[in-house]
Amino acid sequence: MPGFEAVEAKMCEAGLAEPVRATFRHYWEQLASGSTGLVAEADIEPATDLPVLDGLRREDRRDPSHDVLDALVVIKLNGGLGTSMGMTQAKSLLAAKAGLSFLEITARQVLALRHAWGARLPLLLMNSFRTRTDCLAVLESFPELTSDVPVDFLQNKVPKLRADDLAPVAWPADPALEWCPPGHGDLYTALVASGTLEQLLSRGYRWAFVSNSDNLGAVPDPALLGWIATREVPFVMEVARRTEADRKGGHLARRRADGRLVLREVAQCADSELDAFQDVDRHRYFNTNSIWVDLHVLEHVLETHDGVLGLPMIRNVKTVDPADTSSPAVIQLETAMGAALGVFEGAEAVEVGRDRFVPVKTSGDLL
Repeated sequence: MPGFEAVEAKMCEAGLAEPVRATFRHYWEQLASGSTGLVAEADIEPATDLPVLDGLRREDRRDPSHDVLDALVVIKLNGGLGTSMGMTQAKSLLAAKAGLSFLEITARQVLALRHAWGARLPLLLMNSFRTRTDCLAVLESFPELTSDVPVDFLQNKVPKLRADDLAPVAWPADPALEWCPPGHGDLYTALVASGTLEQLLSRGYRWAFVSNSDNLGAVPDPALLGWIATREVPFVMEVARRTEADRKGGHLARRRADGRLVLREVAQCADSELDAFQDVDRHRYFNTNSIWVDLHVLEHVLETHDGVLGLPMIRNVKTVDPADTSSPAVIQLETAMGAALGVFEGAEAVEVGRDRFVPVKTSGDLL
């Protein structure tokens, strides 16, 4: 099997920063050593008795201090195209309500909270190369959103690997298909590689609230922020009760080895254990993909791990051309943003209502 040199050379040629290359090497070496990234049912147990957001609101009706509110930044994952809905642009540009797009509504939400809180509250987009130009053009119509940090940063791309020898795949017919996004777990690497984390910290921001751009129910909650700040919780995942409609989504569990909360995605589940994975009575909570992260702690953890957060690996086997099943088999290495739950010591999950989880994945969802 070839070594990582060819992979790194391809990444260097594409101009990918050292933190991106180091992180990808971490997962490539796991893959080369035979790791599958699977999480066995025997190694976890159901998560129970989580804090509930409504309960936190009742316990402390006071809003957090202005200093706490002023140290929050809102980040929206905005790299996805609405291809499943017949679009060729960013899904956040789709008209969602009253002629306004997801992005325009999000901008209004942030501006309303700024006014109510008297806080800086920047809005940052994690864009992809395919969504950046159009979305930044939309935000130009909101000059009042200007803040002391850039309005966006770019998610990274990583090579697809040949399934037979883990070398970077070559596909001259369409070289763009030689690359894939590394999953939303790339958030942390992209924050560092773009210099955004350093900028946020230097300007006094401590907490980030991160969510999907198509989830308009995901807005910063002052009660939850106050609870996080008071208890100095380094990482919080918002979870909701699973229903039969949520059987395929990632679920929360507790690792038997150390008692830490973890996230298990369906790609990390063996086929023989799918029934247990999809048992919504056993595994009661799913990840809404809305998280809160202490940026000070994130910086510290990255420094102590040589810039590699070490999220669990997700291994996806596909064909280099998704539309051509006869094209070479490739492995796409991904990570999940919420999997940082198992990395941050003292991380917590909080149960929220479905009003904070209204994603739009299909045209039917939108209607």
